[in-house]
Amino acid sequence: MNNQHVLKVSKSQLEGEVVLAGAKNSALRLLAASILSKEDIVLENYPSQLLDAQVHVGMLHALGKDTVLLSENTIVIKENKNLMTSLVWEGRSIRNTLLILGALTSRFGEGRVPLPGGCKLGERKYDLHVMLLETLGAKIWEEGDYLCAEAKGGLIGSDIHLPMRSTGATENAILAGSLAKGTTRIWNPHIRPEILDLIAMLNKMGAKITVFGQERIEINGVDHLSGVKHKVIADNMEAITWLAAAVITKGDIEIHDFPYEDLQVVLAHLKSAGAKLYQGEDSLIVRGGSCYPVEISTGPHPGINSDVQPILAAWAAYAKGESKIIDLRFPGRYGYAKEMGRMGLQYEVSGDMLKIEGNRGGLVGTEVKALDLRAGIALMLCGLAAEGETVITDAWQIGRGYVDLIPKLKALGANCSGNIC
Repeated sequence: MNNQHVLKVSKSQLEGEVVLAGAKNSALRLLAASILSKEDIVLENYPSQLLDAQVHVGMLHALGKDTVLLSENTIVIKENKNLMTSLVWEGRSIRNTLLILGALTSRFGEGRVPLPGGCKLGERKYDLHVMLLETLGAKIWEEGDYLCAEAKGGLIGSDIHLPMRSTGATENAILAGSLAKGTTRIWNPHIRPEILDLIAMLNKMGAKITVFGQERIEINGVDHLSGVKHKVIADNMEAITWLAAAVITKGDIEIHDFPYEDLQVVLAHLKSAGAKLYQGEDSLIVRGGSCYPVEISTGPHPGINSDVQPILAAWAAYAKGESKIIDLRFPGRYGYAKEMGRMGLQYEVSGDMLKIEGNRGGLVGTEVKALDLRAGIALMLCGLAAEGETVITDAWQIGRGYVDLIPKLKALGANCSGNIC
């Protein structure tokens, strides 16, 4: 066991208040967008403690950017010298390297980045990113473990038709199109909260981006983008985590800065699945409830995000009866069910469907492994209601997406210890 990154939890009833951190999925995109301007970018409500955010800042430093943390949740990104267009990086890679490539190629007409890393969620190819950059006039090739792009004279606006609603491809097309010559139209985009946050920041920087619902995003390219001060949106995945924790442990949690607008579909499902929810002034109050079985299929926003389904699997583990989860985008993500099985979960994977038979005597704590970020947090949720102690190894995965998780757990009365960063 790697004692450096282990999270231990045992049966608890969580009660109290919690404040949401800035969204990881938004902050990483905004960091990539900072490459598009030589002026200062100030991000408030910035989750500086997240491992993925720290990796991304390290990549910005490798390119030649400077950063200053004014506080734990405010970062200033500066450019005091000419940036490199080749990202030489020996550390752990994250999938955001693809967005770095799009931003570099948009601003400088060339870029070279390590092939993407991050969570292993089945087949996560980057062909859509190659397609969209080629559509805007770039030449793309692989060079060893690097992905390279070149657009002599700059990118040229064009119509990008996405065959599926891909979050990453939509974001990269927005970044690449912002400084491209002429008009770029992204057809069949994925309109998610973090994408709207990215567009809001870019428009404040001088970009000309208009959203026409799920039909298209239209970008009129500009010559340059200015600096900006921008507040990162609240983390909706953390919000769902605390909501589920309250119900699974039969607790009582008030979640401040709760992003109602972003989570209406998930809230509707969980209310019908037994959650007792009350709306505060700027918060959601979860007064426990009971876990009832769920039948959900992931899909584009405002549907249920693939990131949510491992959390709903933890919910299903404590529901009386059979739950069914279908993830058509990342069916390979069900690996966490095997880890839950070590705790006594009865489950079956049938094609794209995960079937869970919940509450057969409850779960029992044991040693399990966090296969990815959301798998790790789902195992933590299972452990908070299991008999005995649950020991989660490779808990650094959880640290990639949750700020102050252990202090927040303890403040809510959880029996927990360990180190996830």
